[in-house]
Amino acid sequence: MSRLGIIAGGGALPRKLIDACRRDQRPFFVLGFKGQTDHATLAGTDHAWSKLGATNEAISILKSNEVDTLVMAGNIRRPSLGEMRPDIRTMQVFARLGLKALGDDRLLKAVTGELEKDGFTVIGAHEVEPALITPEGVLGKVLMSNEARLDVEFGIIVTKTLGRLDVGQAAVIQEGVAIGIEAVEGTDALLERCRKVKRKGRPGVLVKSCKPQQDKRLDLPAIGLRTVRRAFEAGLQGIAVEAGASLLLDREEVVESANKLGLFILGFRA
Repeated sequence: MSRLGIIAGGGALPRKLIDACRRDQRPFFVLGFKGQTDHATLAGTDHAWSKLGATNEAISILKSNEVDTLVMAGNIRRPSLGEMRPDIRTMQVFARLGLKALGDDRLLKAVTGELEKDGFTVIGAHEVEPALITPEGVLGKVLMSNEARLDVEFGIIVTKTLGRLDVGQAAVIQEGVAIGIEAVEGTDALLERCRKVKRKGRPGVLVKSCKPQQDKRLDLPAIGLRTVRRAFEAGLQGIAVEAGASLLLDREEVVESANKLGLFILGFRA
């Protein structure tokens, strides 16, 4: 029987996939990364640890545990080359990519290509748990104003442009101005930064989009309960995320929390 390998980063997503595998009685194995993966995520699972950049070691671990299908899930904080200490195979990937290795999208595609060369089938998180995909429309009781809709529309343009350049997936828009764009720091840090620089006037919105060239098996934009809390703390009025091309973790809890805090949640079609 096929065995799924969950390559686990940080955050809640790896645990969601573990729960889905247990529910569906799907055989699975988890590979965590030292300094990246939460230890609690791997508790009670058949798992092993590796280091970022140790490509040959990771592949050997997966094959020895009879994994033939892989899914990448969770956040990975990109370390410096010195901190990562890449093996020869990883260095060869970097050498082939050159400056293109600086972008997350290109780097993930290169890693996926290496895994596929070794016979693994790579799938998306939504193929393990379809309920994670963001549906279209307003998802809670809080509706958008016409002004907020204009900010969302501009945010889609900004995030699609960022994505095309392989920079980031999110932006905060307030009264037609991009007061913050996401780069390597991630959405939480973006929201914290925008909390400090927000302008007086109508509250802003968080917009998250899938990169136009993105392989939808890899690193889809995601929101969850923490995103809602951070958006509220940043003084925003709502969150818009791309329907059908993003992940919504803990959907019922997210919508309930947004309703209580007075934030709208929108799944948009770009």
